[in-house]
Amino acid sequence: MYETIKPCFFDFSLNQRASKIIVRIKAGTEKTTIDRLAKFYKENAGEPFDFKFLDDDYQALYASEQRVAVLSQYFAGIAIIISCLGLFGLATFTAQKRQKEISIRKVVGASVGNVVMILSADFFKLVFAAFVIAAPISWWITNRWLQSFAYRIDIDAGIYGLTIMLVVLVTLFTISFQTIRAAVANPVKSLRTE
Repeated sequence: MYETIKPCFFDFSLNQRASKIIVRIKAGTEKTTIDRLAKFYKENAGEPFDFKFLDDDYQALYASEQRVAVLSQYFAGIAIIISCLGLFGLATFTAQKRQKEISIRKVVGASVGNVVMILSADFFKLVFAAFVIAAPISWWITNRWLQSFAYRIDIDAGIYGLTIMLVVLVTLFTISFQTIRAAVANPVKSLRTE
């Protein structure tokens, strides 16, 4: 992954003894083919037959990258859960703090949709500001990480467009319960206690 493919050649000389051979095995016939190779090797070489699969070697090359990928998924999941909990708490606090304002708006004639939009707008401004700050930083970190690979992809803007859409959906899902609950609450109870 970290080095380009270099030119190479294989020299097959009949008068030199080969210590390693590469055999392509048809899928589904691994056991019988290995048994036949072991028998052939023992009869002709007189040494113990030792083998390994090439895909296991390739898998070992990618093991550290796969561990990083799995850990990144776990930490990203934990970060999303923590941020959703914080967003839910902030939505609850904001709805309680603006309860009198919401009640007055409802008495004056605001619909549930208007109240939800008013409460949600502040959260979407914060989410957009966070995205504007985080997107260039994540692009720079990702680009630097990809530079270490010999063959790599470029990160395009479509990834960030999809990301902002997913973030908006998660935000909407997280705050919708509190904002709708505040919007459908009876304004008389709120104004009576104030």
